[in-house]
Amino acid sequence: SVLFFYYVGRFLALPRATVGTLMLLGGLGNTSFFGLPMVEAFYGSAAITTAIVADLLGSFFVLSILGISVAGWYSHTPPTALQLLKRIVIFPPFLALLLALILIPVDYADWVSQLLKRLGDTLAPLALLSVGLQLRLGDFAAYRRNVLLGLSFKLLLAPLAIYLLYVQLLGARGEAMQVTIFEAAMPSMITAAIIATEHHLDSKLANLMVAIGLLVSFVSLTVWYWLLQSV
Repeated sequence: SVLFFYYVGRFLALPRATVGTLMLLGGLGNTSFFGLPMVEAFYGSAAITTAIVADLLGSFFVLSILGISVAGWYSHTPPTALQLLKRIVIFPPFLALLLALILIPVDYADWVSQLLKRLGDTLAPLALLSVGLQLRLGDFAAYRRNVLLGLSFKLLLAPLAIYLLYVQLLGARGEAMQVTIFEAAMPSMITAAIIATEHHLDSKLANLMVAIGLLVSFVSLTVWYWLLQSV
């Protein structure tokens, strides 16, 4: 997505903030808040394991390093290398990922697991509510081209590229491959929109991509599910 939107941005003479936003929202999918429930609905609870690996070691790992780097570089005041490294190291999702890997062998008491589950269940509704409160559909007319550009890449071209590479070229098959491509077809990541806003990128474009992408993906994911049945 970085290379794609870099050259598209140069070709269309897009503002730096817009290019950075497209890189973040067009390249990072909502593989957790939206992705895990959708994988469970289409493939069953057994497929959640593959989805979690794609989410933690894929989307959030890329967000923690490349995403923060892109956001910093395309912000109004690009950080120095040391400042960028500091942002990556103290980025909460990155710290949470490291902590999760360290705590894999630890067994929790049942009440701790239940408490964490209840707290985790509130995350998706709150995140979607925060995006919904910022959504202004009246802005779509002014951002139509960029929204369509970003979502076309995120919902169609990105999963298609993975399909062509791994299925057609390398011959990968099975449910794990189906779930991987299905996760790649998820709409834009909410956390990426938050990062774009924090770095003073194009926040309106980011929010539109998240909100409209969620609505469109109910159709696009269904299409991808049926197309992937032969994989």
